[in-house]
Amino acid sequence: MIETQTYISAFIIGLLGGVHCAGMCGGIMGALTFGTDIGQKKSSASLFPFLLAYNLARVASYVIAGILFGGLGAWLSDLTFMNNAQLVLKVFAGLFLIALGLYLGNWWRGLTQIERMGNVIWKRIEPLARRCIPIKNISQASVAGFTWGWLPCGLVYSVLIWSLSSGSAVEGGLLMLSFGLGTLPNLIAIGLFASTLSVFFKKQSVRTIVGITVVLFGLYQIYIAIS
Repeated sequence: MIETQTYISAFIIGLLGGVHCAGMCGGIMGALTFGTDIGQKKSSASLFPFLLAYNLARVASYVIAGILFGGLGAWLSDLTFMNNAQLVLKVFAGLFLIALGLYLGNWWRGLTQIERMGNVIWKRIEPLARRCIPIKNISQASVAGFTWGWLPCGLVYSVLIWSLSSGSAVEGGLLMLSFGLGTLPNLIAIGLFASTLSVFFKKQSVRTIVGITVVLFGLYQIYIAIS
């Protein structure tokens, strides 16, 4: 069973992931924002419901993926020939978090290879999001956000591997929910103040602090698994 601090850690990683989101998702947020008549008027108050709809639907897609991966991890753990599957998955998740920290810190780009693998699925889903633009209502914003949640992303994939080690479909979904909620503040803020936040998150000093922090999370995950 996952302890409360694990969900908190997932939330913090989602929050720290803003350095990645600003670069990878900032352009998407701009396209979604200014793909609406309201966005072209640049009214923050009017934009907020659309941004919230995009992002809540995006988080919902993370939860579904977490349920699938958590269930898969539970199934693997039940296999008789993998008695130590849970331990192996937890260590594997910790290694992925370390890789994520190196990725966020701009020290190693290995996760981009995994992102490329996700393009196979994304190419089939992306046309649905494109058909929703220009956004004219909250329903269209939600559909666009839900499809956007399947965009190939090393940050998301790293936490999905973590959910694989959660032990159940429910806990995998909750772990991804915690992570998704952590990404909300940054991505909503990027939608409202894209230019200012993008400059901040692209600073190497910011990426260094975030990268080291996430590496430490990964090391802690491994320590907990083997202790």
